[in-house]
This record gives sequence, structure tokens and C-alpha cells, in this order.
Amino acid sequence: MAIVGRRLGQNILVLCIVISLGFCVSEIADETCETLPSEIHLVKEEYDELGRLQRTCNGEIAVNKCEGSCKSQVQPSVITPTGFLKECYCCRESFLRERIITLNHCYDPDGMRLTNEGNNAMDVKLREPAECKCYKCGDFSR
Repeated sequence: MAIVGRRLGQNILVLCIVISLGFCVSEIADETCETLPSEIHLVKEEYDELGRLQRTCNGEIAVNKCEGSCKSQVQPSVITPTGFLKECYCCRESFLRERIITLNHCYDPDGMRLTNEGNNAMDVKLREPAECKCYKCGDFSR
């Protein structure tokens, strides 16, 4: 058995363990999961009780997002059916914050801009990441 290690790029470390068939374990040296500012274009439509479009509002909204990489690995295993134990981690929200945002560009069904008070803006409830961290992939029990 031989262990060979080499660095690829800035944060990638590849370890190769050579047995008769040989395989590699790849892992990210540093976790970089973080909460970052972002901007999205949001469009919200409002309908009456008969299902007819009343108005459409939109705007550019500053929101947080989770982005980055987490340590994951694959290693040999005699107890798993595939012969490998996979431990995958994903960058996800650990806490969501609820916000009310206001869309200020509202239009009627004909595309005319609404200017009268009460119809010229729309409040929308939004949930965004307040904190992000690495979680085991597929683990939604938090």
C-alpha cells in the first residue's frame, strides 16, 4: 500500500491510496461555506377571487445566499454494498431570516404603470439565509 498526496489548485488536495486495484480519495482542504450578498429580480403577480390578473409588481432585491464548498470524501469500506463509504457535505442555510420587502414597480394587466396609492407597491414576505454552514448532503432533519 502506498499513499501519494498532491495539491491541485488552491484548495484541492488529492490523496491516492494504491492497493491492488488502486483508488483515490479527494477532499477539499478548506471549507469555504459562507453567507454572501446577492441580488435577484423578483416578480410577483396578484389575482382577484375569480383568478383574473389584477397587477404585476417587480423589483431588484438584495438578498443573502449560501455559497462555497465543504469537505467530502470517499473511502474504501468492506461493510457497504458498493465497497466505498461516501461522506458528502453541502453548503446550506443553518438559519433563515424572514423579511418583508417592497416591490415598487407595479403594472396593470395591460402593462400600464400603476401610480395610485395602494396599488403602486406590493409587500412580499421573503425568507433568506442568515447563516450558512456545511451539512451532510440529504440531511433535512435540522
